[in-house]
Amino acid sequence: MLVMSMSACCRWAPCLALAAAILLGSILPGYAATQQSDSFQPLLGWWTGKGRLGFSNGNTEEVKCRATYRRAQTGDGLLQALRCATASGAIEVKSRVGRRGDELTGTWSETKYNFDGQVAGKVIANGFRVFITGSGVKANMTVVVRKERHIVEIQFTESSLVGLTMIFSRS
Repeated sequence: MLVMSMSACCRWAPCLALAAAILLGSILPGYAATQQSDSFQPLLGWWTGKGRLGFSNGNTEEVKCRATYRRAQTGDGLLQALRCATASGAIEVKSRVGRRGDELTGTWSETKYNFDGQVAGKVIANGFRVFITGSGVKANMTVVVRKERHIVEIQFTESSLVGLTMIFSRS
């Protein structure tokens, strides 16, 4: 596990914590057609992903993530535990997302550096679109589902970050 300096923490943790919301969101559309009685069953288990994070100065950095999903004890909720790392550091995130009709809502919290935020979005035909907010993070995200893989595109707002592209698959 990489050690993160305080300055790197302030720079990376919010955007990497966003990866939690990304991964959580990236697998939700896979069950859009079967959302009724047991909507989270296809999501339970282990997932991995990797991608590139882009900065306004033109630099990029690779991001790798591992996630575990389990059903919440009450309600139609999904719990996530996520670990992500770049060359500059690592984070640990816990998330919870629920779905009512086509609406997605949830929360995320980064447990090493105390960042947290909200997820709000809508299911669309081939995936979904969401808005992520939180400790120093605002971003628009689109997810396209293709069989066992999910392609995630994020555009950051009010940030030195430009975008994040990731591909996730079941471990």
